[in-house]
Amino acid sequence: MSTFYDEIGGSATIRRIVAKFYEGVATDPLLRPMYPEEELGPAEERLATFIEQYWGGPTTYSDTRGHPRLRMRHAPYPVSPGGAQRWLELFRVALDEADLTPEQDAQFWDYLTHAARFMINTDEEPNYG
Repeated sequence: MSTFYDEIGGSATIRRIVAKFYEGVATDPLLRPMYPEEELGPAEERLATFIEQYWGGPTTYSDTRGHPRLRMRHAPYPVSPGGAQRWLELFRVALDEADLTPEQDAQFWDYLTHAARFMINTDEEPNYG
C-alpha cells in the first residue's frame, strides 16, 4: 500500500521542503529567536524526520525521540498567532517550490495549517526588539 510519503517522493521531497523552510527561518526576525541552537541543522533534522514519519515514512523520529508530544516540546517557546502565521508563510514558500500535485499540496497544507493553530500557546506577540 502506497503512503502519502511515497506518493510525494519520500525523504528527498520532504527534506527539500524542510530545508527551504529553514532557509527562511534562518533570517526571520520573528521565528529565528525561537531556535536556541546556534545552528539550525538539528532542528531541521528533527522536523524532517517528524514529517517523514507523519506521512508514512520511516519511524526515525519516534525511534530517536519517543512520542512527538508536540505541544509539550514547544511549551517553553511563545507560539503566538503571528508566529504561527509567519511559520505558515515560510512553509508556503517551501511548498510552492516543491513539485507536488495540487491535491498533494492541499493535503500537506491542510496538515500544516492545523499544526500551526494547534501549537499556539500565547496571545501575546513577542517583542524581540
